[in-house]
Amino acid sequence: MTRLSTALALFGGLTLFSASAALAAPCGNTSAGFGAWKAAFASEARQAGVGQKGLQALAATRYASRTIAADRNQKSFRYSLEKFMQVRGSATIVSQGRALKTRNARFYDALERSYGVPAGVLIAIHGMETGFGRFMGDSQVVSAIATLAYDCRRSAFFVPHAIGALKLVDKGSITAQTKGALHGELGHTQFLPGNALTYGVDADRNGRVDFYSQADALASTANFLRQKGWKPGRGYQPGEPNFRVIEAWNAAEVYQKAIAIMGARIDG
Repeated sequence: MTRLSTALALFGGLTLFSASAALAAPCGNTSAGFGAWKAAFASEARQAGVGQKGLQALAATRYASRTIAADRNQKSFRYSLEKFMQVRGSATIVSQGRALKTRNARFYDALERSYGVPAGVLIAIHGMETGFGRFMGDSQVVSAIATLAYDCRRSAFFVPHAIGALKLVDKGSITAQTKGALHGELGHTQFLPGNALTYGVDADRNGRVDFYSQADALASTANFLRQKGWKPGRGYQPGEPNFRVIEAWNAAEVYQKAIAIMGARIDG
C-alpha cells in the first residue's frame, strides 16, 4: 500500500530534519554499522518528538537482511503491463473484487460519499497489495523500515517513514512486533508508516487507527487519495485527472496502469 511515490516532500505532517541532523546518523550498506546508526538515530528521533515506547522499539530492531534483498530485486515492476497483471493475478482480483463490492455496497458507497474515490480503485489496491487481507506480511515493520532508513540506497526517502513508525508505536497503532511487508508497509493496503501516521482514519471509531482493520485501512486509503488531489466524479485512466493521484500511491507506472484497468473493470 502503498507506497514509493516521492521523497521527503510528501510528508509535511512529519517533523523533518535538517541536512546537518541527517548526517548525525550515517547510512551504511551492510549490517556492520547498524548498531551505531541506531544509537545516533535515537537522538534524531527524540528531537523529532518520538517518545519512550518508540525509542524502545528502535532499540529492539534488528537488521532486516530479507528487506535489503527484496529492495535490490524488485523485478515485477520491470515487467510489461500484460505480464505484470498476469503475475499479480488481475483476473482473480477483478472477479473477487466485484463480489466484494456487491457484498459490501453500503460500505463502499459511504466511502465514495465521504472521499469521492470509487469502490473499484480501493478494491483494486486492496486486492493488489494483500489479496484482500489474506497476506499482510511476515516481517517486523519497525525493523524493516529502520533498516531501509539506515541503508544508503534510499535513506532520505525512508527516514521520515522510520520516524513515522516510531510515532505509531507511541500512539499504540503498532508495536515493535507488528508484522507487515518487507519494506515496512503495514495493514490491508500496505501503508508506509509515514503515510499511515499522516492519513490514517479511525473509521470504526474505536479510538485508534488500526491498519489491520479493513474499515480503517480502506478509509485511510481513500483519505490518502483525496488529500493527494482526487477529484470526485472525474476519470482515473491514463491521461484523466485522477490518474496522477494513483501515481502518488505507487511510483511504478506498470502498477498505476494495472490499478486503473482493474478499478474500471470492478466498477464496470
